[in-house]
Amino acid sequence: MARWWRTDGDEADADAQTLETMPIGLIELDTEWTIRFLNAAAELQLGMPREELLGRSYWDVFPANVDNDFGRAYRAAVAQRQPQTVEAFYPEPFNQWFEVHAVPTAQGLWLYFTEVTARRAAVERLALLARVSDELVGTLDAPTAVGRISRLLVPALASWATVTLLGEDGTLTDAGGWHADPGRTPLVRRHAAAALESSPATAPLLRAVTTGAPVTVSGPELTGPALGAVATGVAREMLRLLDPETLTVLPIRGPDHVLGALTLGHDRHRAVDPADVATAAEVADRAGLALDNARLYEQQRRLAEELQRSMLTAPPEPDHAQIVVRYLPAAQAARVGGDWYDAFVQPDGATTLVIGDVVGHDTAAAASMGQLRSMLRGIAVTGNAGPAALLGQLDAAMTQLQLHTYATVALARFEQNADDLARGVTRMRWANAGHPPPLVIHPDGTVAELATWRGDLMLGVDATAHRTESVISLDRETTVLLYTDGLIERRGSVLDDGMDQLRAAAARLADRPLDELCDRLIDQLVDTTPEDDVALVAIRLHRQDRPRPAVAGPRVVPPTVGPDPADG
Repeated sequence: MARWWRTDGDEADADAQTLETMPIGLIELDTEWTIRFLNAAAELQLGMPREELLGRSYWDVFPANVDNDFGRAYRAAVAQRQPQTVEAFYPEPFNQWFEVHAVPTAQGLWLYFTEVTARRAAVERLALLARVSDELVGTLDAPTAVGRISRLLVPALASWATVTLLGEDGTLTDAGGWHADPGRTPLVRRHAAAALESSPATAPLLRAVTTGAPVTVSGPELTGPALGAVATGVAREMLRLLDPETLTVLPIRGPDHVLGALTLGHDRHRAVDPADVATAAEVADRAGLALDNARLYEQQRRLAEELQRSMLTAPPEPDHAQIVVRYLPAAQAARVGGDWYDAFVQPDGATTLVIGDVVGHDTAAAASMGQLRSMLRGIAVTGNAGPAALLGQLDAAMTQLQLHTYATVALARFEQNADDLARGVTRMRWANAGHPPPLVIHPDGTVAELATWRGDLMLGVDATAHRTESVISLDRETTVLLYTDGLIERRGSVLDDGMDQLRAAAARLADRPLDELCDRLIDQLVDTTPEDDVALVAIRLHRQDRPRPAVAGPRVVPPTVGPDPADG
């Protein structure tokens, strides 16, 4: 039976026997920091027989602890007469993590300790997976985010790592790489880039991408002539300089196909830990999920955008008026949806502009937008109804057809009789169903404060709601802008601030050509990654006492509309 030895030769009593057989290590130090005893678990964990330790100074046996977390905790326990707990790494010859409870006694200090390297590694792996998830979740650019994870993997899981992505056309792209020694990272990147230019069919990367299964090469396969089956040319030279003992290539998989590969390099002084490889495989799976989600979101965004754009037709070019339209989809697929614009000529020659926004941001909203836009067009071109009547009829049609959707719409009709023509003015008759109001930019650059005019109830709520319209006379060279809230609404700011910014920008740009005006408004007011769709339609009323300007383009109107009144 194992015995508990002290330097004075006294035999342990029953309590000492309990300490001797307990599963955690125990070392007793006297007030001079001399090792007075250690139990069997301490011998086992340290790999050192007690006969070599008893009677020696603790600091001589464990010199690394003189000025590290362990030593500071022990001295604090003695000085403060309070137990201390510390978890830290001890370097050579142990290269392990230990958790130590230091308990001061009248005779010195007792150290209860446990080797926790495996537990610590498990915690670090979980923390690593959490960091990877943080990197990948919610990103708009999954390929770039996946490329950055190589930096998170070293030195935790490997000596160096690279990420390679497989495009839809079958080409491989180097997405990122990193070495535990940052000075050697350029070697990693050059190896990864060169491997894509020229590699044998037996290269681990190509095998993993082709088969969808992990590939590991090590030892003799990475030296001498056998290295030619792994890499050729510059890639082979870079690999020789990196000098790995083991290469592990893990496929990055989506639900039904391979999307790339994660390569781990382990240097000769570092053994491959199966738990590290398993963690890296989990990282690869999360990267695959992020890439596949990004692909699906992009498909949804393209579908919604294509559906939307297919319904947003080119505007007419009536009389001496110039019409410009713009549409900018939201950066996120889930935000593309129900914004629309329209412009058409009614049978009596009046030009009508429409801007609308269906509630929701998805393909269903885009489909509803298409229905509302088409219905409004059909209703409007069968007669010469004014804006309020048109919105009322559209609201009634939505109820009758049970569309179960909501939308805000602003509609402006530009009309002119003989007296208006003689005076050089055009009347704008407009109605608003819960939408941001039209912006009128006068020839002198002043902006009409139409924002103070109250709009009516949005469409889809109550088809019997009374709808009103307003009329304003506009001089020639006046510009009118209809827009969706994506132009003025920003997260963290109020709508009034956005309106103020729009008015100020419009006043500054009033003298610009209409195309440039619209483009610069979007550039100045909309982020490069807009949170919402942006749609706008603008009309400029050119002078009618001179030929139609070239910038307005040729006159293009339905054949049922008569000649330009200004030509008469």
